[in-house]
Amino acid sequence: MSSFAVDVEERKKGEDVMINYPEFTLAAIQAAPVYFDKEASTEKACQLIMEAGQKGADLVAFGETWLPGYPFFHTTSLWDQGCVTYLANAVEIPSPTTDRLCTAAQEAGVDVAIGIAELDSRTRGTVYCTLLFIDREGQILGRHRKLKPSFGERAVWGEGDGIGLRVYERSYGRVSGLNCWEHRMLLPGYALMAQGTQIHVATWPFASSLDPVHGKGLLLSRAFAAQGACYVIAPCALLRPDDVQEAYRDLARKRISEWKIGAQGGCQIIDPKGDVIAQAPVGEETVLTASVTLEAVLQSKAYIDVGGHYSRPDVLQLLINRRPLERVVVSDANASLGVNQSAGDNEQQAETKDTKGP
Repeated sequence: MSSFAVDVEERKKGEDVMINYPEFTLAAIQAAPVYFDKEASTEKACQLIMEAGQKGADLVAFGETWLPGYPFFHTTSLWDQGCVTYLANAVEIPSPTTDRLCTAAQEAGVDVAIGIAELDSRTRGTVYCTLLFIDREGQILGRHRKLKPSFGERAVWGEGDGIGLRVYERSYGRVSGLNCWEHRMLLPGYALMAQGTQIHVATWPFASSLDPVHGKGLLLSRAFAAQGACYVIAPCALLRPDDVQEAYRDLARKRISEWKIGAQGGCQIIDPKGDVIAQAPVGEETVLTASVTLEAVLQSKAYIDVGGHYSRPDVLQLLINRRPLERVVVSDANASLGVNQSAGDNEQQAETKDTKGP
């Protein structure tokens, strides 16, 4: 008798039949990049990806603009110098830098979500706070640019678009992500929850964002998990004076004091009820892991599915604009043939094709 038939007979008897929920492993990186050094930070990211793979991770997540580091120089006297360095070390998609990340993901056999400072490949004068998704086959799944940079970040990062407000279907579950205070914006989160996210990456710049007493990041990450009935990986970077170049060392010390960086808090992995199930040691570089199954997701969604039975589309609906931001529309001789070329065409094409590492 087939196994399916056995299951049917057991159900006829009214007995519980155990369903097998495969385990998968989530990983959060708590480590310092080599601040404002793209090449060195990429090398370290690849090493951490390999380490996560050795720990059996299925998905590994890095913090906000981990590569090449959060621009803690904003709104200071080092802004001019910092922004030039930041532009010079920003990452194009695709590029040799993303090729190296793709190769590391493929060799480690893990999916990767990594915060990068993305260079606008058209103007080369704007940087975006971007969350880049790479699959275990070494292909770029997509990217999400932070919709609204916060406070002084607006002097460094451009505003994002809706292209990346999507959920990626993986063998172990559906994956999504947002950057930092995007978790205070209700609609982006709802857009992902309504698409059925099951594992969400909530990136934060530093461990202080995840301070259980003063940091809002932990509160927002736990709220997202509970509302979305999904696991949340909350990664972050470390900032220590020795992690930065000499020109930024005094400023780093000042920021560490002002922002209470390293005092408390750290990477967290949160279950679909909003409870922390794994927490990194304070101030230590580590690859934090947790083995989980989708059973807890299904249990939580059965209670409340905000994009399904707990919604009222007859009263409230959300419109998502996924068109690229088109700042220039070019009309030329081809227009007579009914052809218009917009400045966003190349970007939209890049979003719809698979991009592989070497």
